[in-house]
Amino acid sequence: MPKGLREIRNRIKSVKSTGQITRAMQLVASSKMKRAQDAAKASRDYAELLGEILDTALSKVGEFSHPLLKKREVKTRGILLVTPDKGMCGALNSNLTRVAFEIQGAAFVTIGRKGKQALARAGRTLLADFPVSDRANFSEVRPAAEFLIKAFLDGKVDTVEVLYAYFKNTLVQAPRVQRLLPADGLVQQARELREKLGLPEPKIESDERDMIFEPSVSHILNELPGLFFKQAVHQAVLESKASEHSSRMVAMKAATDNSKKIAAALSLEYNKARQAAITQEILELTAGASAQS
Repeated sequence: MPKGLREIRNRIKSVKSTGQITRAMQLVASSKMKRAQDAAKASRDYAELLGEILDTALSKVGEFSHPLLKKREVKTRGILLVTPDKGMCGALNSNLTRVAFEIQGAAFVTIGRKGKQALARAGRTLLADFPVSDRANFSEVRPAAEFLIKAFLDGKVDTVEVLYAYFKNTLVQAPRVQRLLPADGLVQQARELREKLGLPEPKIESDERDMIFEPSVSHILNELPGLFFKQAVHQAVLESKASEHSSRMVAMKAATDNSKKIAAALSLEYNKARQAAITQEILELTAGASAQS
């Protein structure tokens, strides 16, 4: 076999092998995407219920003060950057890190190795990094949320904002910065979260029932801001996981389709070269036979 034909055949094998890998990655990302979307939707129901509890409770007792709600001069912004641990997910990581680099006067906490690595290369202030698995259970996210609460109360940061990939649909995932602390008010924060999640407004205006707080009003209201903050962080992580797997599935599908196109083009080139070689051999045999006769 001529050297040129051998090279083309090797390239065809290589491209097809790569296509098989990207196809497998596409199927894995597709299954993980479905699970991540289901988890995000289930958490949205909890967020809606928690928002209704906040609205209802505060409508019964009025305003109250809490350390997590107190505003102060912003000297250092606290940013929780949520990124994937792996690449191969299109422009998702680069879009998130680009937005992070545009933020000045910030100290970062990261969930995801890609964000940690990008911030380290850029020399940005990194307070902590927390690993979270693909399932992103609440117990895994809680340490990061508690660290951020402590950093806010200790004065290390004057705001707490989360930068994550908001999941709109399978094809669209957009970077979003959402401020969580200090909150203008729990009612307003709950309504903003429901609006961003596309959830309906609760109908509590006509609820005239008395509310009993156990163990006490002060105890319940002191716990609600932290609980709501942890839930908001968890929801952002779940949205980011759904975005990651969706983006990876789309990227791997595009890679698989491209490998098929390249393999088809190389096969056509191989067949043309092989036909040309056969034609050349026939011409040489014909010329040799004519010379002998």
